[in-house]
Order: sequence, then C-alpha cells, then structure tokens
Amino acid sequence: MAKPIVAIVGRPNVGKSTLFNKLSGQRIAIVEDTPGVTRDRIYCDAEWNGKQMMLIDTGGIEPKTDSVILKHMRTQAEIAIDTADVIIFMTDARAGLTADDRDISRMLLRSGKPIVPVVNKIDNTGDPPLSFYEFYELGLGDPIALSSLHGTGSGDLLDRVVELLPPTEPEEDDSDKIRVAVIGKPNAGKSSLINRILGENRLIVSDIAGTTRDAVDTETENEYGKYVLIDTAGIRRKSKVEDRVEKFSVLRAKMAVERADVCLILIDAAEGITEQDEKIAGIAHEAGKASIIVVNKWDLVEKDNSTVKTFTDEVYRHLAYMNYAPIIFLSAKTGQRVNKLFEHINYVSNQAAMRITTGMLNDVLNDAVGRVQPPSDKGRRLKIYYMTQNAVKPPTFVLFCNDAELFHFSYQRYIENRLREVFGFRGTPLRLILRQKGDNQ
Repeated sequence: MAKPIVAIVGRPNVGKSTLFNKLSGQRIAIVEDTPGVTRDRIYCDAEWNGKQMMLIDTGGIEPKTDSVILKHMRTQAEIAIDTADVIIFMTDARAGLTADDRDISRMLLRSGKPIVPVVNKIDNTGDPPLSFYEFYELGLGDPIALSSLHGTGSGDLLDRVVELLPPTEPEEDDSDKIRVAVIGKPNAGKSSLINRILGENRLIVSDIAGTTRDAVDTETENEYGKYVLIDTAGIRRKSKVEDRVEKFSVLRAKMAVERADVCLILIDAAEGITEQDEKIAGIAHEAGKASIIVVNKWDLVEKDNSTVKTFTDEVYRHLAYMNYAPIIFLSAKTGQRVNKLFEHINYVSNQAAMRITTGMLNDVLNDAVGRVQPPSDKGRRLKIYYMTQNAVKPPTFVLFCNDAELFHFSYQRYIENRLREVFGFRGTPLRLILRQKGDNQ
C-alpha cells in the first residue's frame, strides 16, 4: 500500500512551499516571495513519530481568475486534494481572513477529506495576533498558529496530521522502478510527453515557455515495467537565466539528472538541434547517466526517404560525444511511437547496469592490444597489465598500467570502442580509470 498523502493548499504566497521545505527537511520546493511561483504538484517523503507520509506542495489557489496559468494551478491543486488523505489548509495571519480563504475552505469541505487549518506567518512569540481568531469563522476546527519560516508550531501541526492519517501497511520494494528524467529546452514538450504516457493531465501543459519550474516525480506502471518519471524545468542559456526563480529551476533540473537512472533528452524536431541542446545533453553525459535522444514533434516535419537518416547524422554530428545514445523519433501530441520509448528505456537501463567478468574483460583487452600496439614516448612504451570493472551506472573500468601519462586519450577511446563492439553498452557512457604501478589506490 502506498504511503498516505498530505496535500498543502491555500492561496498564493501564504508560505506553502516554505512549510513544505521545513517539513521535508530539505530545500525541494522553490521559495520566492512572488505569488504563483509553485505551479505543479511537488512530492516528497516525510516522517513524523515513526509515521511515513508523502507531502504534496501545490500552486496557490485563485478561486476567481482569468489567468491561464492560475487556472491551471487551481486544477492541479484540485487533483492534489482529490488524491490526498489529509489536507493542510494554509492561511496568512498578516493578510487576515480573505474572501478567497472562505471560497477555498468551502471547496475543501466539499471534498470530505480531513482538514488541518493553519494560520501562518505568526513569527512573534507570545499570544497570537487578533487576526488569528478570525479563522475560527471557517468552521474547520481549531486552527494551528504557525511560523513556517522559523518552524514554530510545526510539531503541533504534524501531531494533528498524524492523528488523521489512515493506517498504512508496509510499502512495497521500489528497487525495480526505473527513474527517468525528462530534460530539454523550454517548450520542447517534456510535460506533454509525460501526460501522453500517463493518459491524464498530471502536469500543467502550456505553450508558455518555462511553465514547469520544479522537478516533479510521477510514478507509473505499464506492460513494460514500473517507472518514476521526473519532469524538469526547461533549461535555458545562462545568459537568459535572469529570473532568480529560473536559476533555482536550472539547478533543480541538474539535480533531477543526478537522481535518475535514465535521461530522456528532448529535442524539438521543428527547431532542429541547437547549441543549447548540446549543453543539456552534456549534463546527462557528464553525470554518467544512461540516455536516449528523443526527437519530439516529429509530426511537424516534412519527410522523404532520407529525412530520418539526415536528422540522425545531424544529431550525432552535434553530439559526437554521445554517439552511444540511441535516437527515437516520436510525437507526444499524436502519441506516435511513444510506447516504443519504454523498450529503449529498459534496454539502456540494463546496459548501464551490465557487469563483465574480469576474465572476459582481459580477453578483450589482450585482443585489442594485439591489434593496435599501445603508444610509446621517447622509447618508453605503455604497458597495460590488466583491467577490471569496479562499478555500474555507468560501467566503470580500472586499467592498471606502467605509466598513466603514456595512456593517451586516443588510445583510451580505442579501448572504449572495443568494449562497445564486444559487449554493447548501448545508451550508456563508460568510465575508464587509470592506475599506474606504484599507485596506492
């Protein structure tokens, strides 16, 4: 059985993300003193007094608005409310009880879910301000005085939440789930692709570049297996990252890559591959992640018999350092070849986790050395004694030699290519570590 879900809801800018960060013990949600910063639902595991739960941070609810983004945020909050076991309803003591607070409380009461009313921004010690007592009018029971900034009152809040949580059974092992990060430029179709996979509007989809600002984890299961999909903010050039909020988003996208087993690098087929695509792909490559190059919006491209080959050659020309990554052409909008994506994900994930015995590795090494002699310098020739694998994800190999300085990059590439020819390793980078005679490591 899944962990019980606790959703934090309320108007924009009442301190939901600050509370989320405080309760989760880490800086997961973006915190900025600007209404509407948190847009999609953010998930995080939390524990209190031995009770496991999953927290959901939501975008602020604007009951009456003409803004497209704010309407989307309201929809996302409503979905969070529907899936929650307990709802934390946050209000703002400084602003006092507002008409929007009343509208939101009525919406929450209609849900029939247990509600914990919280009055935030009570940062001074002593008796709460008179505005605190206005919130009794909502009819939600005794509100909890809280300072999400300082953490005061959070223990009382969690005690109340735990009292209302349903009983849970031990959670099933999730080691068989593949974590997939979807990365790419703004507006490349990352959220659209995940929505197509899920068959529901789990994430906000909009033509406004930069809509997704937080990395959002979504679990899904199908005939191919179990997956955790990580949707990330579109990564822009540094010169264009002027908004402080977006700086957090770029950092979070990089962190999402670190958490992933497989990265889907989305490229907009209508725009073609760009310098920014090269930099984004480099994040996954440098992190040593198994990767698939996903050319999205393929339905918008006029095609002939050579279109796929031409585009493939162009991608590998720009991403020469990632010629190990397979390319799939699809359309998130029409669903074309989206199901094929999971076959690729499973394949590259298995390739990244592949282990080769030391005996087999040294057979390949001896054959490679016999075909192409190691380089020499000033009469001194490189000698490679043996090779062993010491890690996976990515596959990492240690080569013991007489002089690491003689082991030129070109010969390292040659050894890597021989490993790929024999064992595959499709979709994953390889790491070669050199150890010379006399090294203590």
